[in-house]
Formats: sequence, C-alpha cells, structure tokens
Amino acid sequence: MTSSDALRKQEQQPAGGPAEQAGPPARLSHREVVIVMSGLMLGMFLGALDQTVVSSALRTIADDLHGLTAQAWVTTAYLVTGTIATPLYGKLSDIHGRRPVYLVAILLFAAGSLLCGCAASIHQLAAFRALQGLGGGGLMSLAMTVIADITSPRERGRYQGWFMAVFAGSSIIGPVVGGVFAGSGMLLGITGWRWIFLVNVPLAAVALAVITRVLRRVPHQPVRHRLDYGGALALAVGVVPLLVIAEQGRSWGWASPAALALYATGAVGLAGFVLIERRMGEAALLPLRLFRVRSFRLGTLLHFIVGIGMFGAMTTLPLYLQLAQGMSPMAAGLAMLPTTVANVAVTLTVGRLIARTGRLKVHLVTGIGCFTAAMLVYATLSVDSPLWYVSIGMLFMGAGLGAAMQTMTTLAQSEVPRTDMGAATASVNFFRSNGGTVGAAAFLSILFSLAGSRIGERLSAAFRHPELRRLAEEPGNARTLSGVLRPNGGLNLEDSAFLHTLNPRLALPFLEGYVAAMRIVFLAGAAVTLLAFLVAALRVPNLKLSDE
Repeated sequence: MTSSDALRKQEQQPAGGPAEQAGPPARLSHREVVIVMSGLMLGMFLGALDQTVVSSALRTIADDLHGLTAQAWVTTAYLVTGTIATPLYGKLSDIHGRRPVYLVAILLFAAGSLLCGCAASIHQLAAFRALQGLGGGGLMSLAMTVIADITSPRERGRYQGWFMAVFAGSSIIGPVVGGVFAGSGMLLGITGWRWIFLVNVPLAAVALAVITRVLRRVPHQPVRHRLDYGGALALAVGVVPLLVIAEQGRSWGWASPAALALYATGAVGLAGFVLIERRMGEAALLPLRLFRVRSFRLGTLLHFIVGIGMFGAMTTLPLYLQLAQGMSPMAAGLAMLPTTVANVAVTLTVGRLIARTGRLKVHLVTGIGCFTAAMLVYATLSVDSPLWYVSIGMLFMGAGLGAAMQTMTTLAQSEVPRTDMGAATASVNFFRSNGGTVGAAAFLSILFSLAGSRIGERLSAAFRHPELRRLAEEPGNARTLSGVLRPNGGLNLEDSAFLHTLNPRLALPFLEGYVAAMRIVFLAGAAVTLLAFLVAALRVPNLKLSDE
C-alpha cells in the first residue's frame, strides 16, 4: 500500500472519539519507512551530536573567549531551552503537522550554530547556544513521534532501534570530533573550535532538503487545539530555575540564598503549571489525562530514573578514563567504543524480537538489570584497573541501555491515543532530559564534594614518608603543589592539569582520592538504577503490543 492509499483509507474512517478520529497508523511499506527514517536519522544525529561534541572542547573554548568561570553557562543555556522546547514541539506538531515543525527546528538549530561559530565572548556563545537549543529540542523528539505515527506498536522497536544506535554513536563520535577541532589551531583561517558549530550548517542544509522531501510521505490529521501559551510560560518558570540550580548548585552552594530563591520560584511555577494544564483540558501542553494511562505513566517515570543513571555515568566515566587512565578526551571517547558496539548490537536485536513477539517487559527488565550491573562494576574500579575490566562495565552499560531505552519509549507510547502521540513522545524526552540534568549535576556534586576529603586523607598518609616529603620539596613539584594546596589546608581542585606535571608518585594520592570518590558516585548510581529495575519488574505489566 502506498502512502497516498494509506491516507485515503485513513480519511474514510468513521467519525468518533479522539482516538478513533485519528484512525489507524498510516501503513507505509518497509521501503517507505526506511526512506522516511533516512531524513529523521540525519536530523536526530545533528541534535544528539551537539550534546556531546562541545564537552571535550569546552575548556579550549573558554580559554579562547576569556570566560573560564562562566563556561558552565554554555552547556546550561542549550540544556534549558532544549528541555523547555521539547513539549512545545510535541503539541505544535500535533496541531500543524510533523514536517513544517521539524523544518522550523532544523532552521533554528542551523541559525544558532552559525551564530555560535561567530561568538566573540563566552556570554554571546551562551546566548547563541540557547537559540541552538530551541531547535535541538525538537530534532530527537519529533523523529520518535514520526516513527510512532507510521508504525504499529509492535513494529516500533524495530525502527526506533536505529535511532538509539544513532544516539549511542554520537556519544562516542562527539568527544572525538570536539577534541580534533579544539586541538587543530586554525582551519581555513578560522579558529579550530569554531568548526564544531560551523560544520552543523552544511549538515543542517542536507537534513533540511531530505526532510522536506521524505516527510511528504507521512500523512497528517490536524488536531484542532489552541496552543497552551500559559502552560508553556508556567513550565518555563517552573523548570528553568531548577535546571539552573542543578547545574550551578555545587559552585553556589545548595542552601545559598540564590539556590533557595530558585527552589521557591521553581515550586511556584510547577504548581501554576499543574493548575493551568488542568484548566486547559484537551488543549493542554502536557495533557494531565495522559498520566492516567498506566503504560505512559510508567514509561515516563522509568525514563526519568534511568536518565539520572545514564547521564550521570556518561559524565563520570570519561573523567575516570582521563584522570586515572591518563587519556586525552579523544582517546577517552575512543575507549568507550565497547559501549557503542554493545548498544547498537542489542538495540537492533531487541527491536526485531519485539517486532516478532510483541513482548517488551523481558527486554526492559533485562536491560535495566544489565545497566545496574555496569554501575556495580564501575563501583569496584581502582587507579590501576586494566582497561579490559573497565570494558566489561562498558559492555554491560551499552547492552543495558540498548535493551531499555527503546522499550521504555515503546511502553510510554503503547496505549496513548494517536491524537496525543506528539505530546506524549515529547513528554518522554522531556522527562529523560530532566532526569539527565539531575543525574549529571548530582553525580558531579557527590564526586567533588567527596574528592577533597578523600585526597586529603591519602596525602596525609603519603607525607608521613620522608622520601615523599623530600620529593614534594623539589622546586618543580613544590611549584605545582603550591597552586593546589591552600594555606588553610584545603585543596584547589578546579583544574586537574597539574596532574600532568606533578611527579607520578606525588600524583598517586590525588588519583586514588578521585577514584575513591567515583566509587561512591557509582554506588549511588547503582541504587538509582536498582530502583528502576524494581519498578520495571514489579509494576510494568507484561503487555503484548498491538500490530495495528
């Protein structure tokens, strides 16, 4: 059946309630679905890559723009606008159609990328990253929504698996590409790090051309709703302060006056959002009635919890590779290749199994269990752990996320009316993104809160040996330590570059202290993922997905 036949069949459906009016999914052929996916994957790659490509180059960028202390805002600005925009894209695409809204997302992303490449200060870069985030917020969630539009719940995992593979691949490619550009000096007369953003422009142009063509194949039945501007504003007031404090709380202090003010503002905004959504009913930005659907409720909860562990691990593990194993950002990205290989292999396998059997719970529980096992492996790492042992944890993590992420999305979508598919899929991404923010902030906060005391204990023990005290008094080592050891006995751990110049025997207590703190971080992550495992095992029903 061609897409036009599917559309005619859809238009002949009898009128009924909201779910019936939408009709069954447009049944495109496998070839047509693959053509549509080619455009969606390119757009998704743009958004996913930009979440990781900046991380390895951020220190170089901040030094060049003389904004080292403000560098966190470059990440925070993209995260905040992308998170807030995600549910808006879902509702807009339900009303106006996927294709025009997706094209707007690509244009905003490309414009933000071009401006980022021209930024003259760290604050300009943060502002332009905010614009870029407005586009990036729609690239991934809309791709998932379109696949949900044109496939049955049972088929969905087969195709969504490719998206998960793109996401996993970008997490490895991103730090490598960022490291290459940041270390390139000048390319074609332009500072190397600026190409991190400028290269998005031609890629976006290709994505724009492909999406313009292939999404014509996707029929759309418009949903006649008002746009919930009040809900969008209240959500911004509620979420933005909490995201900012999650990113900045460690430096400001979690109980500082600024933090307390943001907590209060966020609480008022979220309370207002719930009241507005209840009043808006069918036109709500995030319809509260969706949370009465058990599968949607459980899917979003699991995305939030697993998001905490996933982003926390993705933030902490590269630090271990760079600090304890002495790798460069580029080498650390390449060392995480086992995660990508396992993720892609399991994602594609699980997608086919779900399409064949219609069962997803077994894969969901097994996936989260594997991810929990990965956290426990990481919690036993030491300074001199061989790379093969670290890779065992990476294989567990890649396989676990490959099995869990697509099944959580399919679970959340499985019982949602098709008229709400855009809002529902955007909500899934919204909760995962917020979980990721909480995870990254919490893991780093625990790490640096504990690292100082752990390093101090090991330094005190090391300096009891006269040989090490004499080594510390040598001019080169003494000069390096003077920038780290504060007169009041505290430690300045804002920059780890001193570890490259310090004598290895003196650097060892620092490395052991860092790794000891990381073990506690990974144990906390294991506790979080164990909670997700219990929810999946005890609360998720053993659904058999529909083939319609």
